[in-house]
Amino acid sequence: MCDEAAHDASSAHADIGDERVPARAREHTMDAALSIRSHTSVVLGLAILGPLLVAAALGAVRDTVTGTTSALILVLLVVAASATGLRSAGLAAALSAALGYDYFLTAPYNSLKIDHPDDVQAAVLLLVIGLVVSELAQWGLRQHARASRGTGYLNDVLGTAELASGGQADQDVLTQMVARQVADVLDVDDCRFEAPGHERHSWTTVHRDGSVWHGGREIDVDNHGLPTDDLIVLEVGHDSQKLGQLTMSSAVRVVRPTLQQRKIAVLLADQLGTALAIPAR
Repeated sequence: MCDEAAHDASSAHADIGDERVPARAREHTMDAALSIRSHTSVVLGLAILGPLLVAAALGAVRDTVTGTTSALILVLLVVAASATGLRSAGLAAALSAALGYDYFLTAPYNSLKIDHPDDVQAAVLLLVIGLVVSELAQWGLRQHARASRGTGYLNDVLGTAELASGGQADQDVLTQMVARQVADVLDVDDCRFEAPGHERHSWTTVHRDGSVWHGGREIDVDNHGLPTDDLIVLEVGHDSQKLGQLTMSSAVRVVRPTLQQRKIAVLLADQLGTALAIPAR
C-alpha cells in the first residue's frame, strides 16, 4: 500500500548546485515511507468504517429515504475513497458499502441475509459499481500523474536548452544537473557524466532513437526493463564529435522507462553536447 501511494507522488528536483548525499536521501526516503504508511492506515480505516456508519445512519431513517437514494450516497463515499489515490481504499470502501447496504438497508434488517431478489441485485450492483468507480478513479489519477511527469520533463529540456544556448553555465554544474535530470527521467539509481578518456566500458547503450541495445541485440525495455547487471551508456556529442557519455546504473531494482522517457533522455544529452561544444567554437 505504501508503494501504491508513493507511485503517484512526484519527486522534487534538487538545486543544480547541490550534490547527492546518499545518507540524507535514505533518511528522507524513510521519513516519506513512514508518513505514507501512517496516512494509508488512516485513509483505509475511514474507507472501511465510513460506509458502514453512513449505512447505519441511513438504516435509522430508511422509512423516509429510498433504497436508491441510499445506494447513491454509498457510491459517493466509494468515489471519495477512490479519489485519495489508494486502490486499496477504493476497494475497501466498495466492499464496506455493499456490506452496509446488505446489513442495514435490506430485509431482514441487521442481518447479512437477503430475502428479496431485487435487494440481492441492488447489493451486487452496488458492489460492482463501487469497484468500477474505484478503477476509473485510479485510471484518471494515473493519467494526471503521467501528464504532470510529461510537463516536468519538458521543463527540464527547456531549462537545459536555455543554459546550453547561453554558454554561460559552468560546465561542471551543467553536467551534474543534466545527469540528475536523466536519472529522474529514466528512474535509474545513478547517472554521472564521464569525460573523454575517463569513460567506463559497457555493453548496454541507449541509441539516438531511444532504443536500448546490449551486445548487438535490442532490449525489450517495456517488458524486461533496463539491465541490472551492467552499466548503461548514453553518448554525449555534437556534430559527430564525442564529448563524453552519461553512465547510468540500475542495480537496485528493474525499471521500465517508456520510449518517450528514453527519447527525452537522449534530447537532454544532445543539449548537454551542444553546451559542451560552445567553448570550442
